[in-house]
Amino acid sequence: MRVFVILMNGTREMHEFIPVYQPSITDLEKKYVNDCLETSWISSKGKYVNLFEKSFAEKTDIKYATTVCNGTVSLHLALLSLGIGPGDEVIVPTFTYIASVNAIVYCGATPVFVDSLEETWQVDPEDIVKKITSKTKAIMIVHLYGQSCDMDSICKIVKDNNIFLVEDCAEGFGTRYKGRHVGSFGDISTYSFFGNKTITAGEGGMVVTNNETLYRRAVHLKGQGLAEHRQYWHDVVGYNYRMTNIACAIGQAQLERSDELIAKKRKIADYYHSAFDGTHIKTHKEQPDTTHSYWMNSVILDCNQEKRDEFRKYLTDNGIDTRPLFYPVHTMPMYSHKYQSHRVSEDISRRGFNIPSYPDLTEDQQKFIADTILNYEI
Repeated sequence: MRVFVILMNGTREMHEFIPVYQPSITDLEKKYVNDCLETSWISSKGKYVNLFEKSFAEKTDIKYATTVCNGTVSLHLALLSLGIGPGDEVIVPTFTYIASVNAIVYCGATPVFVDSLEETWQVDPEDIVKKITSKTKAIMIVHLYGQSCDMDSICKIVKDNNIFLVEDCAEGFGTRYKGRHVGSFGDISTYSFFGNKTITAGEGGMVVTNNETLYRRAVHLKGQGLAEHRQYWHDVVGYNYRMTNIACAIGQAQLERSDELIAKKRKIADYYHSAFDGTHIKTHKEQPDTTHSYWMNSVILDCNQEKRDEFRKYLTDNGIDTRPLFYPVHTMPMYSHKYQSHRVSEDISRRGFNIPSYPDLTEDQQKFIADTILNYEI
């Protein structure tokens, strides 16, 4: 899409609209998909399913990985595998995408919201400790926007309290904490391969774990509860959460290109950090002992939500797509029946937004985005 933008000298110029995100697709993805089509292996059976699972496990420092049809069901499947159900509480950051919380409710369990840290935007370990009760069955953490949570503190909490740890890594592929890939710390962890993720399959997800029993439970449940050694015999109520061979073919190609994709994304983040350093624009920076994968580049303004929204409209009018940071889930109608205040999450959400972050952004586009942002006076 092409739009007219107004330059600093007042003249109008035609520009391509720059989206917040778009996938990077090459001949490799097309080659693998065509292989599926030519061999007729297009559904949930085929060589790319096993290949993608095995390759992904190796890439993320984990023993077992099983594919699913999207990131939301990966969370549901992970919780089901742990036996989470009615009467259980699961602690979860309120500053996250809605799927993290909905998956808890799908199981009949109760989400217990906690706040985030101002500097990192990740879940606040001290607030987690305050919310643990006799009903707490698990903590679900979210590596938000590609930055790792404080895993030392969180691992100590789950060990001291003998509760499960679920890592939502939907935005954390390529993210590391003290050299270890996120997702390798929890009892069970999940990923998303939606079209706007660091690596994509169009749609899809992965459940990973170092526990063989949890892995087998997840595989059993995702395939309609089919008994392992008896055809068409189902011994539990299961789900059809399988990922297709075609989607896995795309995912495998993306995985093979993932080092290149993440390097490009980190280079783009470095440019934004440099461009906005010393200005009124605050970026989401990498924390010590971590590797930020920069799924999304995000900025925080020193203003209220109304001014933030005016800023976003100005960028849209100038051909730059943005999207607001996630709304704290405790403020949404179905989760707001009991008043809660999570100051940091609410403040970050009101003042921040994502800017274009896809790996194929050109240097000219990056400069145009930064210059346009800096040209606006709040």
